[in-house]
Amino acid sequence: MFDIFPFPVKTETEKFVEEELSNISMPEMKGKDGRFQYTITDVKITELNLTHAELKFIPNVGLLFDVQNSSISLTFNRRILYWFFYDTGNINASAEGVNINTALKVVRDEDGRLKISNITCDAKINKMKAKFSGTLGRVYDFLARVLTTGMRFVLNQQICPALNHAALVDVNSMLDTIPVRTEVDEFIGIDYALIDDPVVTSQSLDMHFRGMFFDLAHQNITQVNSAVDPVIREYDRMVYLALSEFFFDSGMFSYYTAGIFQTEIVNEKVQRHLSTLHSLLSLPLSLSLSLSNPALVDSPLSLQLAVNSPPKTTIKTSGATVVMTAIVKVMVLPPGQDPVQLSSMTMEAKFNAKVSMRGKRLSVHADLRRFKIFSNQSALESLALIPLQAPLKTMLQMSVVPLINNWTKRGVRIPLADGMDFIEEVVEYHNGFIVIGANLHFSKGLRDMVAGSMETAAQNNTL
Repeated sequence: MFDIFPFPVKTETEKFVEEELSNISMPEMKGKDGRFQYTITDVKITELNLTHAELKFIPNVGLLFDVQNSSISLTFNRRILYWFFYDTGNINASAEGVNINTALKVVRDEDGRLKISNITCDAKINKMKAKFSGTLGRVYDFLARVLTTGMRFVLNQQICPALNHAALVDVNSMLDTIPVRTEVDEFIGIDYALIDDPVVTSQSLDMHFRGMFFDLAHQNITQVNSAVDPVIREYDRMVYLALSEFFFDSGMFSYYTAGIFQTEIVNEKVQRHLSTLHSLLSLPLSLSLSLSNPALVDSPLSLQLAVNSPPKTTIKTSGATVVMTAIVKVMVLPPGQDPVQLSSMTMEAKFNAKVSMRGKRLSVHADLRRFKIFSNQSALESLALIPLQAPLKTMLQMSVVPLINNWTKRGVRIPLADGMDFIEEVVEYHNGFIVIGANLHFSKGLRDMVAGSMETAAQNNTL
């Protein structure tokens, strides 16, 4: 679940609208009123002053950007013929009482991506003033009404088409940079498709993403989401991202089906920690093979560890934990011979999972909290394994935990457009879900973000 609040985006939206309107291209204007003939060219908007602008949500619709009583400054060149007098020069004009009301409807498209589907726009300029320069400037001041009336009409006609294009083409191109179904690494991917249309209230824009990882080699495996639905009650920050236990479980499940959670540990450091395992050779259990071949006693050992079921995540107000069970086989590696299984154990481990967010990447750091092992062969052997709890736990902390963190520390990108990042992140744990509150940082303006997305799209089309 993603909740977005409008207030910190207002400044970036104003800048974007100002840049869009500044780029308005106005055609050459010609007119005639009695003996008075004029031509206006090279119209340029020099300044926009959106003094009374407001960005807010419209329930069940989308966003409203409302500009009231603002102003636009512009210049243009004139050519004027009045009777036998011909004059050229520059005109500085200002449009006052500029009112723009733009409503954007946001929806989920067929790919599950957030899109602007429609825009309604109403623009009105109450009055325009013009100041002439040139030889006959004062003579033609009384004709300013004729020029400004035409200019006000044309400018009125240009504002809404410019904003329509900005929203339906430019902003939608930027939204295309938000990942929907993408690879996380060479083993798994993630599906961020919206599962329904955004829910717009008077306070926020709520988006429900699927938030499910998948095995790249088995992308059609069905995963059932039985987790608690997250609830967001905070409003202090601009963006809130809520992640249920299903989000993390689907990641663990996907790594499990991809075969990542298995390893073999063979090195001198492990040998030192597992040297106590040689004591098992004296047990009168199922080790007759070892007893019949004393040479095996001095052979190197290895551990084959394979998780035998998908790890499960539990989130409480005290934090997040992951429970994992695995089969651990202790193997003897006699030189020049096939490996010999010395023992088979079941390992149960519980990890603390610390969730963090940086930029637009979510990562998890695991730390071993609880560990126990028992034999798969006999109760007596389970008793003999009790002294091995400490060295095996140390071995896990040295070899297995870093293996897990090696995958999780890379993090996964959250669904944010290029040019946006989370800052001032706060992670809160609730029963069944995690809520991450943050503010948005724009590493570049919306205009630059749009330009970058369109350039990327053009390159992809070329390829």
